[in-house]
Order: sequence, then structure tokens, then C-alpha cells
Amino acid sequence: MQIRPFPALRARPDLARQVASVPYDVVDTREARLLAEGNPFSFLHVTRAEIAMPDATDPYSTDVYARGRDTLRRFEHEGTLLREAAPRLYLYRQTMGSHVQRGIVACCSTLDYENHVIKTHEKTRQDKEDDRTRHINTLNAQTGPVFLVYRDNPEVDQRVALLERTPPLFDFTAPDGIRHAGWVCPEADAYTRLFATIPAAYIADGHHRAAAATRVARERRGANPAHTGNEPYNWFLGVLFPASQVQVLPYNRLVKDLNGLSPAAFLEKTASLFTLSRTASPNPAAPGSACMYLAGTWYHLTWPALPFATPEQRLDVTVLQDRLLGPVLGIADPRTSKRIEFSGGIRGTGELEQRVNKGDAAVAFSMHPTTVRQMMDIADAGGIMPPKSTWFEPKLRDGLFVHTLA
Repeated sequence: MQIRPFPALRARPDLARQVASVPYDVVDTREARLLAEGNPFSFLHVTRAEIAMPDATDPYSTDVYARGRDTLRRFEHEGTLLREAAPRLYLYRQTMGSHVQRGIVACCSTLDYENHVIKTHEKTRQDKEDDRTRHINTLNAQTGPVFLVYRDNPEVDQRVALLERTPPLFDFTAPDGIRHAGWVCPEADAYTRLFATIPAAYIADGHHRAAAATRVARERRGANPAHTGNEPYNWFLGVLFPASQVQVLPYNRLVKDLNGLSPAAFLEKTASLFTLSRTASPNPAAPGSACMYLAGTWYHLTWPALPFATPEQRLDVTVLQDRLLGPVLGIADPRTSKRIEFSGGIRGTGELEQRVNKGDAAVAFSMHPTTVRQMMDIADAGGIMPPKSTWFEPKLRDGLFVHTLA
């Protein structure tokens, strides 16, 4: 695969904690307002620019994109973001409790994306891809990185271990307790040579960002008669992590109603499809199982292994969808159904109990995490995972590094 250094806009080190924000798509407008309240440096003023506008503002209006562009320019003009004098690569380390992951911040090739050297495992939604395309085109920048993984390379690990012993550009702990640190990578050419030996990378999080960046590149390539392939629009911002270091949490399910069944009738149908037992634990202990919260009680669901199924058919979320959510609860397409919601594992199973007890949902399912190996196997086979199959944590922060297209 191809990576290359870039002249980043990056958060001023002493303001990095205030600038760094959660990704635009993990919060709604109300949550973004609360997170940015009292913090004029928050990058949410760029990625969720509607938070500074009247409550009724459409987040997809032209004015919102323009305001994000103007704020980004102001951050650079005022020195909140600093412009690197030369192209560079960076090391970005995140620490969440005992979990540590270390990624290389670089520009990745849109041609690698088009040629499946950078592999995907989920479909993108047209409306979300349109939004990111407008955002990139209006701001002339990619404001948040794509989260990628690759199969471990010992030589990259050795270089990273040596770099970590040197003073960082920034090192701070965010309000949620996650620690973020960054370094400039010396000898960028050595990293580009090493990554050229890595056959593929896999998008863990950021499918819409990568798809939109590639769409922008295609449009600009077609409109530029002097196109060379070296223009910034041919590249997108990514952070590349070794697969062994990333952490996947479960992606849980909540269904609003029982499709006309009583709790007793639904329980009887479930017992006919799975091995069912009451449990005191809300977390499935192993793949091939799930936990279900119904009418104040947790149940453990198990099923036999599926040796002749495809990798995506063996996923726990697929089994649950194909055997129960679809045929019994009537969730034909979880991508579009308004009767199902998804809860990232970072929220815990307490969130599931609370939502069911309040009546927001009739039943909830606690899943075992999908593994990185499963994700890579499915991507290698050209398969598509069901929606909301993986929740990677910690999330990358926006605003620490920005790739501009001019």
C-alpha cells in the first residue's frame, strides 16, 4: 500500500486538549453543543458547525458547511491550528485504561481504495457519503482521519517503540479519561518503504470519510486537465494501527416492539430457535452466543457452530438477524428499519436495561464482540458485514491533524 507524509494543520500543542473532539458522527447536535460549551477551541465548531447557530438550523444546510469552513480558516489564522512547513508523518498513541494502541498518521491513496488495496467491510449510505463529500469540498480539507488496521509488521513496531522514548508533540488526557499523545516520525521515507511491503489495510471506522474523499478525488481528477496524481486531493487522512493492538467492543441491539407477540409467546419462539436459559450475567462469554433482556430478566442464547457457512454468515450478529430479528420480529433490513436501534458497547449493558425498563424498547440483545480477524477475513473475501457489527474504542479524535487539499 501507499502512504505519504503531508503538511498538516495540527493543533497547537498547548491547546490540543481543548481542540481535540470526538468524531462528528458519534454525537448529535445537542450532545455536540454540550461537549463544546464554554470551549471556543473545540473542533466541533468545525465538524458540527450548527452548534453555534439557532436550534432549528438544518445541519445539512449550505450555511452550516460554510460556517465550518470559516471556523477552520479562523483557527489557522489565529494560531489554534499550526501549519507544518514540510510534509510529515506522525505517531498517534491512545491509552484507555490498560489498553494502548499506536497508529501512524499519514495520507493514504484514493487509488488504493479504488483498487481494493484498502479494503472495506460495510456498505456506505448515500446521504452520509453526500454529507462528507460536501464537507470536504466546502472546507477544502479532510477534518477527521479514517481508522485503518493492517497485519502487524515487526519493523514498524520497532521504530514506534524507539520513537515513544522521545518527547511528544502533545500528551493530554481528555475529559473521558482517554490519554492522547503524538510525535513527529523522523525518516518518513523509512515508513513509506515499510508500508509498501504491507499488502493491504482495512477500514475499521470511517467508511463514509474514505468513500467521500475518493469521490472528491475522482471529481477533481476529471475536472483537472493537468492532473498528475500528486495533487493533495488524491490522498486522504488516515491513522494505521497494527491489528493486534486495536480493541473491538460489542454492538448491541434494541428492538422497539415484539411484532405483535406477547413476551411469553416471543420467549417460546426464541426457545424453539436457540438453547435458552436464564442468566445472572448480561454479557455473553464466548462467540456463538448472545444475551437477551426481556421483561426484567436476562436470558442466555446459544447455538451450534456453523462449519459450512461463509465468514459473514458465522457472525453472531448475522445469526441473530437471520434466525430471530428478521423472521420473528420482522426486522427485514436493519439498515433501514425504524424499529431497531444500536448501542455501542462503550455504553454498557446498563444502557440496555434502562431503555427496556423505560419502555423505549421491548427487548434488547447484548452481543459478543466481533473480532478483528473476522473483519479482515470478510474483507479479504469481498464480503459485507451486517450493519453495526463492530464498535472500535477508543475513537480517534478530530482536530489533532487535518489534511488540506490546497
